[in-house]
Amino acid sequence: MTKPILTVDRLTKVYDGGFTALDAVSLEIAEGEILALLGPNGAGKTTLISTICGIVQPTSGTVSVGGHDTQSEYRAARSLIGLVPQEINLEPFEKVINTVRFSRGLFGKPRNDAYLEKILRQLSLWDKKDDAIRTLSGGMKRRVLIAKALSHEPRVLFLDEPTAGVDVELRRDMWEIVRTLSDSGVTIILTTHYIEEAEAMADRVGVINNGRILLVEEKADLMARMGQKELRIDLAEPITTLPEGLRGRDLELEDGGARLVYRYDTRAERTGIVRLLTALQAEGLVVSDVETKQSSLEEIFVGLVKEGDAA
Repeated sequence: MTKPILTVDRLTKVYDGGFTALDAVSLEIAEGEILALLGPNGAGKTTLISTICGIVQPTSGTVSVGGHDTQSEYRAARSLIGLVPQEINLEPFEKVINTVRFSRGLFGKPRNDAYLEKILRQLSLWDKKDDAIRTLSGGMKRRVLIAKALSHEPRVLFLDEPTAGVDVELRRDMWEIVRTLSDSGVTIILTTHYIEEAEAMADRVGVINNGRILLVEEKADLMARMGQKELRIDLAEPITTLPEGLRGRDLELEDGGARLVYRYDTRAERTGIVRLLTALQAEGLVVSDVETKQSSLEEIFVGLVKEGDAA
């Protein structure tokens, strides 16, 4: 990995009531990287971003951005960060261009209309620059949030659930925007619970649950891990043991012998399903129902937590 632009070291956040939102989180993110942080609701994704951005005060641990400590060198560190929050909170009667100009000014940057025009064109907002925010669609408002976050020329951009509650078409538009920003040299960290979002955009994927980073892996490695699927075969008559012709396969008996469960890799060249069904027929087993089941992220997270607890 190239030199990290963001380093998180044993970051912990414990609230007054004793709730641990972040539990000794450590993370390094390389310059120009796209990292997708996956986790179920309440896993700690937003708290992590908020703490890195200085919105939430950590209980312990350190964060540095571009070599600047976010506590002792807050202004220098924060000037390198752009944040796109989940909530759309914009002044409804203000024009798009003025909203973005104001955000740039908040960071003490001199006026640069050429740069702002570049951003607005990049986000397909230039023709809306003189429109009031209230007249824009939800998708366009999200683009304005990104323009605001980029207005002061940050090197690191946080996108907190950027496609939550948006339709599939807009979600794919957002993916294109993220790729374009990455190509221009911006380091991007996005939180999501959509596995396809991580698959579409990320270089690496991190998994967080219960305030802990469970893993950070290259996308291809994690996608292979999550490519497992189950074929559930209900039998007309239960069996007590697997017949000889079915042994040696990744099969398990469940539900008192009335169900066979076969696990396979969806990305494999051959899944072995056809051969399995042929073998069932050869053994004289009558199938009453068949269904497939993909492990959800929630289930994978629970499994990872159990592995961690057992270690």
